[in-house]
Amino acid sequence: MKTIIDISNFSTEEKTFVTIGTFDGVHFGHQKILEKLVSEAKEAGKKSVLLTFFPHPRMVLQKDASIELINTINEREKLLKKTGLDYLIIHPFSRDFSRMTALEFVRDVLVNQFNISKLIIGYDHHFGKNREGNIQQLTEYSHLYDFKVEEIPAQDIDDVSVSSTKIRRALANGNLKTANNYLGYNFMLKGKVVNGKKLGGKIGYPTANIDIEEDYKLIPKTGVYVIKSTIENSTIFGMMNIGNRPTVNGNHQTIEVHFFDFNQDLYGKILTIDLIYFLRDEEKFDSLDSLILQLKKDEETARNYIKK
Repeated sequence: MKTIIDISNFSTEEKTFVTIGTFDGVHFGHQKILEKLVSEAKEAGKKSVLLTFFPHPRMVLQKDASIELINTINEREKLLKKTGLDYLIIHPFSRDFSRMTALEFVRDVLVNQFNISKLIIGYDHHFGKNREGNIQQLTEYSHLYDFKVEEIPAQDIDDVSVSSTKIRRALANGNLKTANNYLGYNFMLKGKVVNGKKLGGKIGYPTANIDIEEDYKLIPKTGVYVIKSTIENSTIFGMMNIGNRPTVNGNHQTIEVHFFDFNQDLYGKILTIDLIYFLRDEEKFDSLDSLILQLKKDEETARNYIKK
């Protein structure tokens, strides 16, 4: 798969099969649509193209600071690479771009830039200025510019929407098993290891403090998780706390990972953390001794889970 930033940087003499969407999560529902796109394109001897936008249109048009996405754009790209797509085009969404009419989008982007042969699109898809474009217009333009339009059935689109909603809700509720089942992979957090207060080391549980740069990334429910990460080509397991550290009067949310049987300096490194099991809610303990006792129990439970 080749990734191209900005529509203007892509042109091809080969005919393409195209789909358009956010595909946040790249979950089973999305994978079903992409499998269809890729297999139909290959069968017809054409190239498969996914056009997606970043930032998310709601971030630009509604200034929606509360938007939470299952994947960062880099995570999404990594997941999409596994689908067999020929091209992923990430277009920087802007107010100027949003003013492009439906006709301009079809003519200038799909026809002239993408050399489109077929568009596979959701049944309720709207596009162009003021979302004026719809499936009826697309069908009319397809006759004018000689390409086919295939509507993804309402049931499949509903399944995608329901799955995305269920994943977000499950993560918010600490129901990690449900979220991971819908995703078809472990939910992940990726960030840089930064300096913390080093309290963990003093109580026998040194932690790597993970700073996630992207403020739109969905952070799951506060609590303790069993996790794994790949560090220098080795899979390392551990446990992670997401929360405000109430026992030591913490006043902001942190993400702290304690790796088992591992003792290396990780400061400045970028780590991807796979969340594999939700252990318990965050608690406030009466003393550090009580916290240490609980951490030992957490470690025992986590190690037993990993063995299984």
